[in-house]
Amino acid sequence: MRSHRRAAAVGVVLLLGGLTACAQELPATVVPDTKVTVGWSGELTSMNALAAPTPGNLDIAAATRSGFGDTVDGTFVPDESFGRVTIVSDDPFTVRYDLAEPAWSDGIPLDAADLMLGWAATAGYFAEDESADAGAAEPDDVPVVSTVDEFARAIEVTFPHPTITWQRAVTVPVPAHVVGKRALGLDDAMEAKQAVIRAIHEEDASALAAIAAVWHTAFDVTEKTDVPADLLVSSGPFEVEGSTRSADGQSVTLVPNPSYRGAVSPQVARIDLVPPGDDPVTAIGDLVDVVRVAPNSANRAAIRELERRDFTVQTTHDGGVWAVLLDPAGVFAQPAARTAFLRMVPARELVEAAAGEWSSAYAATASMVSAPGSPAYEVVTEDSGFATSLGAPSEDPPSEREAAGVAPGTPVCVLYDRGNEFAVGAFTALRSAAGPAGWNVADCGSDDVGAAIGQRGWDAAIMRLPIPQTPAEIVAQWGSGGEASLMPQIDANRDALIAQLAQTVDVYEAREVLAQIEATIVQAAVARPLAVSPQVTIIDRNVAGVTARSGPVAPVMYGVAQWTAVP
Repeated sequence: MRSHRRAAAVGVVLLLGGLTACAQELPATVVPDTKVTVGWSGELTSMNALAAPTPGNLDIAAATRSGFGDTVDGTFVPDESFGRVTIVSDDPFTVRYDLAEPAWSDGIPLDAADLMLGWAATAGYFAEDESADAGAAEPDDVPVVSTVDEFARAIEVTFPHPTITWQRAVTVPVPAHVVGKRALGLDDAMEAKQAVIRAIHEEDASALAAIAAVWHTAFDVTEKTDVPADLLVSSGPFEVEGSTRSADGQSVTLVPNPSYRGAVSPQVARIDLVPPGDDPVTAIGDLVDVVRVAPNSANRAAIRELERRDFTVQTTHDGGVWAVLLDPAGVFAQPAARTAFLRMVPARELVEAAAGEWSSAYAATASMVSAPGSPAYEVVTEDSGFATSLGAPSEDPPSEREAAGVAPGTPVCVLYDRGNEFAVGAFTALRSAAGPAGWNVADCGSDDVGAAIGQRGWDAAIMRLPIPQTPAEIVAQWGSGGEASLMPQIDANRDALIAQLAQTVDVYEAREVLAQIEATIVQAAVARPLAVSPQVTIIDRNVAGVTARSGPVAPVMYGVAQWTAVP
C-alpha cells in the first residue's frame, strides 16, 4: 500500500531482539514494498492469548498463531496444513491431534511437546485459582504421545466423556521449547521440549509450578521496553516486528513469518495496526486502509459516499443480539403476561426506528443462542416454535393483555442505555406501540445500565446480549443460576439439554439439541430477539482479500494471509 502520512508516535517502543525475518528470506508470495494500515483500537498485552484472551491479544494471535482450524459463523473450518484432528475411539472417547510439519519462526518444529503444553493449560494444570473447577486430569488421562510418528508430532487425548469441543480442545498458544527453557533453566530447545512433556506426564509439582509461572507472566509485554525475541516467536503467517505506545493508543507492526508453512502464504510485506483516531471513517484512503466501525447516524453519509467511490464496505455482526428482556417477577410473574407483552412488540418497527438509515444493516433474528448466517440458525429457528408463538404478532394486543389478567394502564418500567443511539430509538418506538395496547411503559433509562440491571428495579429491558458460542457460555447466560443470567429462572429441562449439547459430537445432532434449548427460552417467554448488532468494515480500493467475519474474536485480522495490496 502507498505510504501514509502519520505523525511520529511518541511513547514506549518495544525493541525486539533480532527477529529471524531479518536473516531469512521472505516467502516468494510476498510482494515487496506492500503495506496495509489498519485502524485498530486494541492493545497487545500478552503473546499468550489463551492466558490473556483480550480482544487485542486475540487479534495478534490470529496473525501469529496457527491451529487445527478456526470457527467461522459457528462452524469449525479445519486447517490440514497445520494438522488433523480425528476421533480414534468412541468408548472411551479418544481424539488424536496430529501435526503436519508446521514450524515456529525461529526454525524449531512444532511437535507433541507444544500440543501437550496447550492441553495441560486447558486441563487446569496452570490454573491460578485453586478453587476453580478446572482441576488437572487424572494421571491415566494424560495424553499419550504417539509412538507411530518418528518425530512425535501427535498426541492422543482420552476424554472422560464425548465433547462437542473435541476439534478445538487442543491448541498451541505458545512454544513449548521457549517455556521449557525459561521455566527449567535449559539451553537446548529439544531438551526443553522433552522436559515439558516429562513434567506433565510425571506430574512434577516443582517443574509444573515453574512452567505455570512462565505461562502466566513471561509472555506479558505490557510493561516491557525490550522484548526478547523468543517471546515473539510465531507459528502464524506473520510475526510482531515492533510496537509503539502513545497518547492515542498502541501501534503494532507485523511482518511475514519466513518459516510459515500454511496453505496460504502471506502476500503483503507489512501490516501496521494503528489507533483509528477520532473519525476513522474520514481516515480511510489517507491514514488507514482498513477500519471497522459501529454504524450510527453520524457516519452514514460518509460511509455511503465511500461506497459510491468503490471502497469496499462489508457488514457483519459483533456477536451480540439486541432483545427485549422481561424480568419474570412482578407484573411479568405469569407466562401469559410475558407472552402478551412480547407478542405486542413490533420487532421490525423498533429496529427501523432505532437504526434509521442503517436499519438494513441490522439483520433480523429469531434466536437468542444462534446467529443468522450460521448453519445452526435455520434449524434452531425452524424447530424452536418462535415463529408461531412469540414471533407471531398479536391480532388484538389489548384483548390478549386482558386475557392474561393485566389491567389496562399497568406500568412497565423499561430499562435501557440512555447513551446508546439504538437503545434510545428502540425505547421510543416500544413506548409508542405499547400505549394503544394498554401497557403504560415507563422510562427507566440509565446512564449506567451495568449497575442498574443488577438492582432488579426494572420490569423490561432493551439490551444487547452476547450470543453464546459454547455450552459453558449457554450455562452462564441461560442455565439455572447462571452467573451471567439477567432473567433468573430454574429450568431443569434446559440444564439437561445444555449438558447433552456439551457431550454431542455430531454437528447435526448438536443443531437439533440447540434448537431444543432455544425452545425452552421461547416457552419461558422472557426474551424477544430483535436483531444482531452490526459492524461495518471499510476497505481501501487498493487492498483486496480482506474478509471480515462476524463475532467478537479477531473479526478483521482473521485470514490476514489472504490480504493483498498495490505497492
